[in-house]
Amino acid sequence: KQAARSVQKAQALFITAGAGIGVDSGLPDFRGTEGLWKEYPPLKHLSLDFADMANPDWFVKDPCFAWGFYGHRLLLYRRTVPHGGFDILRRWAAGMPDGH
Repeated sequence: KQAARSVQKAQALFITAGAGIGVDSGLPDFRGTEGLWKEYPPLKHLSLDFADMANPDWFVKDPCFAWGFYGHRLLLYRRTVPHGGFDILRRWAAGMPDGH
């Protein structure tokens, strides 16, 4: 109840969330290698995990590889329909003086 009252009195809403909220919407789980490798099979053959791919050096070493990886991720995010939890958070923030 105290948390609900605090949210009701808040001027704005700032949310940080882990991977679970995206996974619930259908995005792959990039925390381990299984979700990443399922979505990007070539990375399994190269034994690359998400931390390896998140290195900006790829844009120097192999720009096509880097842009392909990030372009595909962008496409995944654009095609994913957020689950209802996102809409709840957006509605809460919309009713606050300073929004979100």
